[in-house]
Amino acid sequence: MHLDRERCARAVRSKDARFDGWFFTAVLTTRIYCRPSCPAVPPKAENMTFLPSAAACQQAGFRACKRCRPDTSPGSPEWNLRADLVARAMRLIADGVVDREGVTGLATRLGYSSRQVERQLLAELGAGPLALARAQRAQTARLLVETTSLPMAEIAFAAGFSSIRAFNETVREVFALSPSELRARVPGNRAASTPGTLALRLPFRAPLNPDNLFGHLAATAVPGVEEWRDGAYRRTLRLPYGHGIVALTPHPDHIACRLTLGDPRDLTVAISRCRRMLDLDADPVAVDERLRADPLLAPLVDRAPGRRVPRTVDEAEFAVRAVLGQQVSTAAARTHAARLVVAHGKPLDDPEGGLTHLFPSSEALAAVDPETLAMPRTRRTTLTTLVRQLADGALHLGVESDWAEARARLLALPGFGPWTADVVAMRALGDPDAFLPTDLGIRRAARELGLPATPAALTARAESWRPWRAYAVQYLWATDDHPINFLPV
Repeated sequence: MHLDRERCARAVRSKDARFDGWFFTAVLTTRIYCRPSCPAVPPKAENMTFLPSAAACQQAGFRACKRCRPDTSPGSPEWNLRADLVARAMRLIADGVVDREGVTGLATRLGYSSRQVERQLLAELGAGPLALARAQRAQTARLLVETTSLPMAEIAFAAGFSSIRAFNETVREVFALSPSELRARVPGNRAASTPGTLALRLPFRAPLNPDNLFGHLAATAVPGVEEWRDGAYRRTLRLPYGHGIVALTPHPDHIACRLTLGDPRDLTVAISRCRRMLDLDADPVAVDERLRADPLLAPLVDRAPGRRVPRTVDEAEFAVRAVLGQQVSTAAARTHAARLVVAHGKPLDDPEGGLTHLFPSSEALAAVDPETLAMPRTRRTTLTTLVRQLADGALHLGVESDWAEARARLLALPGFGPWTADVVAMRALGDPDAFLPTDLGIRRAARELGLPATPAALTARAESWRPWRAYAVQYLWATDDHPINFLPV
């Protein structure tokens, strides 16, 4: 979009927050870059240039606006819509892979050479993987500086910098302030009162309907791993350097996020996974416009716009839970999962009580005696085959997964039919066009609305909903009075 100067200039003049994260406005006279919705008086058109990423702005010598804070923009929805090399690379960079494994590790995960990954990112985003990761480190550093009382040296390494000098130089270059000056600008004392706990806001593009999003997560919550408490969804997190606990509370203009981390180096990854779980980088206006074009879907969209797809923080965990949920009720699936958690999950301490375990890893489940699993033999075979392949690396499910390839690999497993493969694609892998024409709730909704009721005919009708069929699923599910569609009281 940043190449369409006229469209970008219109968005800046109208201060349209929908385009925050799609592109950045770099002002040639002040050498400052802003989000499109910056409240400052828009500069003259000839003094603006438009760049596709914060990293590109920083590489070009622009510093972040202190007023609109472009580093806190929602992420571009493109990276969740596309499944090409650039999109998969961006999802991995957001998950902290470059900081942990370097550019070589990033390229290995993608199956391309480092040079090819660098060339593709430079062509589309104006910055390579190192610059993109550096911009992300700067944002993490700012969060830690402003929301904690950690010493600056600890913040530097927690944010992923290799040295305190690199931390100081980057913060000065990006924000035109030293780390100490950044902290001094924070009014009052916002530092977390509990050691290891951070409170922050997760932005999103409006509208956002929290009912099905949090309702689904709460209704399917596995005891010990997840819970709904005091208006917040809480769950445990398995992270690269340790574990964490997150509490997420919906508000009209943001999601309040309270993170308790065993290691602060996990902050960037934890935020990225929470944003992904809540689908916060979606463009609901674009989604709803496409679905509203169908006269039978339009009333559902108009009644409650902005539905998101509830996703996951752990793709392998969700695949296991999808198998446990085959042909059983939501309550039964929770019961099966809770038994696995108690027997094989890693215990942890929750300062607030209620959460007791991490969900069992694939390695732990692969070591389980199949005869101890209280489920039908065919489903037991499906589960044990899945966890063995996940544990030995024959099957990998992650943010970088190619959706079509992953779906084909899942369908090759015993007991995996289209419903299970597509629900994993939709909620674990993030495919926005995954569709569930055989789902009982979808077929019931189709009959009530006058849509074709058979899977083949419904799939043909849903062609006009592409590439947002996963969102159409949320609107169709919402016609039922199932608990997944309502915020818990």
